[in-house]
Amino acid sequence: KPLVARIVPLRAAGGRAALSRRLLRGAILRRMPPADASLQAYYAARAREYERIYDKPERQPDLRRLERTIPAEFDDRTVLEIACGTGWWTRHLAQRARRVVATDATAETLEIARAKGLAAGKVSFEIADAFDLPASLRAFDGAFAGFWWSHLLLRDRGRFLASLHRCLRPGATVVFVDNLYVEGNSTPIDRTDDEGNTYQRRVLSDGSEHLVLKNFPTEDELIAQVDAVGTRCRYTALDYYWVFAYEVR
Repeated sequence: KPLVARIVPLRAAGGRAALSRRLLRGAILRRMPPADASLQAYYAARAREYERIYDKPERQPDLRRLERTIPAEFDDRTVLEIACGTGWWTRHLAQRARRVVATDATAETLEIARAKGLAAGKVSFEIADAFDLPASLRAFDGAFAGFWWSHLLLRDRGRFLASLHRCLRPGATVVFVDNLYVEGNSTPIDRTDDEGNTYQRRVLSDGSEHLVLKNFPTEDELIAQVDAVGTRCRYTALDYYWVFAYEVR
């Protein structure tokens, strides 16, 4: 069966609102290219074990630093979060932001994020396609995407940025954080396709195997990608993660 068939519908609890979320998720899936649908299926299957990645002891110093510095970028800003997953970073953003709208295309991870009980007046969650963000998401002065850039096909980076920037005001702060490739620690690269995209083979706790798109951009690639739409670029490499920030032109 195709990977997309592995996605489990959001529980019926919640009545009309839950049904609307399921219908929206279905519409997003129908628009997705097979590679994107497969990635979403992987994260749906991984939802309940996703946050184990933050338990790795050698990564704790980096994570504590990120938990301090990333929220500080969004003091009193209205922040659009892309690919929020289980809401791990949402709760940190909410400490300093005026308001956070956290989006994801995967209902299973959003279900976990909603269950964290973050302040309803300050944080909201929406199912949304990062490549076609709805017109209701506009005029943000901050945007954050954690561990999303690496899952973009090289040819789709510009398409994602165009969708994101439609939601942002000039002068908005944008921050991306993602993994560095660390030999002996990162999951090895399993293959590289004809376009230069790299893939890892990952095994979940249920024994299922997934070939997952995972690119590792350089600082120069990131700066070149946003050159036409961003200014004041800042790149920071930690031991296991990179952070890239810029302002919208």
